[in-house]
Amino acid sequence: MKFLGNVLATIIGIFIFFMLFFFGILIIGAIFGGESEGISVKSNSVIELNLEDIKNDYAGKFKDPWVTIFSDGKNIGLTDIISAIEEAKTDDDIKGISILNDESQLGMAQSKALRDALEDFKKSGKFVMAYANSYSQKEYYLNSVAKPIYLNPVGDMDFKGLSAEILFFKDFQEKSGVKMEVIRHGKYKSAVEPFLENKMSDANREQTSALLNSIWNSVVTEISKSRNVSVVKLNEIANGLLARTPQMAKTQGLVDVVAYEDVYHNAIKNRLKVDKEEDYNKVAILDYAKKVATTSKNTDANDKIAIIYAQGEIRSGEGDVDVIGEGSMRRSLQEARKDKNIKAIVLRINSPGGSALTSDLIWREVELTKKVKPVVVSMGNYAASGGYYIACNANKIFAENNTITGSIGVFGILPNFSQLTKKIGINVEQVKTHENAARYSPFVPLDEKLKAVTLEEIEHIYKTFVTHVAQGRKMTFTQVDAIAQGRVWAGSEAVKIGLVDKIGGLNDAIHEAAALAKTNTYSTQNYPEYEKDFNDLLANLPFGKSKESFIKEEIGEENYKIIEEIKRLQAQKGVQAMMPFEINIK
Repeated sequence: MKFLGNVLATIIGIFIFFMLFFFGILIIGAIFGGESEGISVKSNSVIELNLEDIKNDYAGKFKDPWVTIFSDGKNIGLTDIISAIEEAKTDDDIKGISILNDESQLGMAQSKALRDALEDFKKSGKFVMAYANSYSQKEYYLNSVAKPIYLNPVGDMDFKGLSAEILFFKDFQEKSGVKMEVIRHGKYKSAVEPFLENKMSDANREQTSALLNSIWNSVVTEISKSRNVSVVKLNEIANGLLARTPQMAKTQGLVDVVAYEDVYHNAIKNRLKVDKEEDYNKVAILDYAKKVATTSKNTDANDKIAIIYAQGEIRSGEGDVDVIGEGSMRRSLQEARKDKNIKAIVLRINSPGGSALTSDLIWREVELTKKVKPVVVSMGNYAASGGYYIACNANKIFAENNTITGSIGVFGILPNFSQLTKKIGINVEQVKTHENAARYSPFVPLDEKLKAVTLEEIEHIYKTFVTHVAQGRKMTFTQVDAIAQGRVWAGSEAVKIGLVDKIGGLNDAIHEAAALAKTNTYSTQNYPEYEKDFNDLLANLPFGKSKESFIKEEIGEENYKIIEEIKRLQAQKGVQAMMPFEINIK
């Protein structure tokens, strides 16, 4: 028995040795080989715009460089892509951009920013061409900037207008015995409406309809300019599904050529004057963006504009590229505030909101920073509820027409299982020293006194939120309260009611910040720089696949999103300043 144990121990030891040796070689290779491997761009090249791995504006940087060693080249954000397109405009080796079967995770405002960059690129006289086997509405919105647009003969075109679908759980709660006790302020705070009603309220239907129509109008206006098809005609096409097949889409003027991909590539070869029997030079946008980002730029500018990226749900803690944490955000604002070379700050927000407490802590840091140097906000896909909370006291606020913002309101959700425990025969008893010692338990009916105390807390936070907005936007409390109540607005409407100053993208906000700081020559510096520990490093290693990755492979992407949504709800501690619903436009 002891002999077998020794043999087993020896085998395990040899296995561990080879594993450590193998991964040691990988690490050394990543450190010394990865950086020396240059990305060359041949003359007469075309950029292939594949955005499959791009989700955030900012890919993040970390105090510990080990965290990013095994990022597999995905540490590129949308801002890097846009900078690369700007560089390509004057790069003699780049002759055009090919948008080939692009399927991105970008939101509508991000797509608008990228679309603007492509429009500007075309001014150089270089081409932008697009091909797809099929077009979703969001992808077509981006691809419509191209000329010509190709579509596979057996593909399809999704162009039918926008819709939102919301599930209601009132009956389910009563049948299951699992009840979500909701305490809120704001008649439009429909994030919690599904737990209270079996159908959509008039207020919720009003704001959802207005929001969808505003976003759709901004989309078709852009498409109309690019395709020379009137907005009226585009709405007729959407209403009658008149572009549902490739030939119909061509007849309606939404695409130029119905053909297979080889015909598309031959057309590019013809543009480049390359023989049809030869291949043409291509460079992936991620590679080109990495080359541009790592190429040192000669500048005499001492002045800097800090760009601080706030993207994701707002929670306590450090945060990362997908979560806005008080740690990284407050530290970034403090560092930018104290750096004498930084003359102004742009806060780029992409957030549906989250923790009211964390939002207030970040708001306070913005308030302190604004007293030292200008702070300009640039809103991306959304800056709603807590996302607007951290924006409202900036010197200037920019948004895109299709940015989702507002949602000035707060709520609390207390899950209660008392009916369920009663159904399955579980009895709960409490012993306490004082009347309110137990505070809250999910296993006993919600005490009316506790409910009143919680409502009082929510009312206090709501008043604080509205007061901050009123002071920041130079409005009265009554004026803000009238457009608050949790209502969501599109950027085009938010300008009219005073929640936003100007329509524009990140570059517009940067120019405004420079103007406020009275500097003409400057460079930009990105924040935050996240603090990660050794566990975060292991999660990025190729052999450190997370349990989430395994679950996603087993149950599929869509089912995994449901699990993530449940986890997200469970993580919402304390009072929330959160956007009422998620809109996923495809």
